[in-house]
Amino acid sequence: MDNLIIINDVAIPSELLVATDKAVQQGKAKNRSELIAKALRRELEALKRLEIDAQLAEMANDVDYQKEVLQMEGEFANAQWEALQLVESEE
Repeated sequence: MDNLIIINDVAIPSELLVATDKAVQQGKAKNRSELIAKALRRELEALKRLEIDAQLAEMANDVDYQKEVLQMEGEFANAQWEALQLVESEE
């Protein structure tokens, strides 16, 4: 089980608290804490995905990286061709 830390100074807009309580009453979460923790996990995962997407976008514009990818593709071209021929011969 996760270590729990009680935070007393977190301010939540009243409409979010009302919606949270409604979701708990509807059985969508065990309690406020569970729902808030789930929401935080989702948001943090989304932020991480955005960070990864930004890094991938940088890679797409990185000339040195593109040269390296082309070099690796050239080095693996024969192995890919041989693998394709092997699969086709087994069919």
